[in-house]
Amino acid sequence: MESDYKFGRCGVSCEMCPAGNGRVKELASELKRLTSDFFKDFPKGHGEFDWGEYRKGLDYFIESYGCPTCREIKEPWCEVLKCEKVREKGSCLLCDEFPECPRTEYQRGRYPFVLERYERVKEIGFEGHLKEERRRAEEGTLLNDIRKY
Repeated sequence: MESDYKFGRCGVSCEMCPAGNGRVKELASELKRLTSDFFKDFPKGHGEFDWGEYRKGLDYFIESYGCPTCREIKEPWCEVLKCEKVREKGSCLLCDEFPECPRTEYQRGRYPFVLERYERVKEIGFEGHLKEERRRAEEGTLLNDIRKY
């Protein structure tokens, strides 16, 4: 498997996720930097806007809104990561049970495109799939744009 590509074991691309690719943290840091002078002038808020809460919100995104991605999670909370087969194969997209697996029901519902990716892996192989996902991410595709809510 392509070692530097960040991907969810369930078939979701971390590089398309604003939390997984670090963009949320990066943008919150930049916004804090760009607006930091305002904090000095309005420490208790200005009108209806509470600068203190604004700063707390940005700090939250900077300090805790980063996803470690599946490869770095030490204690799995996701049912997919608890699966022996996914640990063996490396991705649900390589498992014949993926389309019906109860562990991936959430992913298939929220990210229905993963079923297309599963079929695509059969056509071009997993490495080819990772290259396509990276291309999509580099072109600016975000999970926010292609998932269901």
